[in-house]
Amino acid sequence: MACAGDNLMTEARRTCADLLRRRDRNAKKTLRPLRLGSAAAVLMAALLGQAAAEPAPTQLRQETITAFERYARLTDARNNEELRRGAPFLFVDALPTAERAAAYAALRRGEVKVERRETLDDGRRVKCPRGMIHHWEGIVFVPGVTLEETLALLQDYDRHAKYYSPDVEQSKLEWRHGDDFRVFFRFRRHKVITVVLDTEHEVHYARDTAGRVHSRSSAVRIAQVEDPDAPKEHEKAPGDDGGFLWRMETWWRMEERDGGVYVQSEVVSLTRDIPAGLGWLIGPFVTSIPRESLTFTLDATRKGILARRAGRPSP
Repeated sequence: MACAGDNLMTEARRTCADLLRRRDRNAKKTLRPLRLGSAAAVLMAALLGQAAAEPAPTQLRQETITAFERYARLTDARNNEELRRGAPFLFVDALPTAERAAAYAALRRGEVKVERRETLDDGRRVKCPRGMIHHWEGIVFVPGVTLEETLALLQDYDRHAKYYSPDVEQSKLEWRHGDDFRVFFRFRRHKVITVVLDTEHEVHYARDTAGRVHSRSSAVRIAQVEDPDAPKEHEKAPGDDGGFLWRMETWWRMEERDGGVYVQSEVVSLTRDIPAGLGWLIGPFVTSIPRESLTFTLDATRKGILARRAGRPSP
């Protein structure tokens, strides 16, 4: 019976996904009738109903927060130690000779290099009960620009909604005290489902040398928006929502050399885990969005800086 149930669920999900693809491809065409057993039809109807709305809310637990905070502290300590002892400033510089040469050639062609990372706790993996920790690091090269031009775009928070659209829908500098900033972003991402988040971040910049700057950004508030752009729009209570982004910590490094600026970003984020039976619905969002978002951010940074230098509107 268990095997038959699994086959039935698989059939229903496959049929549901096929229906959604065909509906989106041409909503005006009539779909051919589907011959399903009654049980499969019921399951398919339930899955179609789930596709129309986000999964049921989940609650952020203290054990999940504790695990993520431990992971973030370890990652921050490693970053600080690297800066203190003068380790390779950019991660590509720590690659073997042949890989390093290939990476720099790709960067000069305008590619974004992104890799998965993992911070260990005394050689052991950090377990995160009821949550998933995502850790990615990427780098891009912006040719023909200076470090000051790069900082000018990154710190132009009131215009980030232009530079990083459509991922950033709204942006605002809330305050600045020297090299410390507090900013507001509204993020919008679509992957099977659409998620809108209101977030606030505190950012600190530090100049290491004449040609090097690093920064540290922490999301101090993340709230999922219910019914965005509608009269009844409101925020859900942080930590009692869909769980698509609960925490985010970011480390940036910028270095001017080789006739341009290398921009590196390392991001650690926390999302809900994937409940049994809903992997097809929220799995693509929580597993692929962190990498895609970092790749987009670095590419948009490169394009925005070049557009500003050329006096053109940001792409």
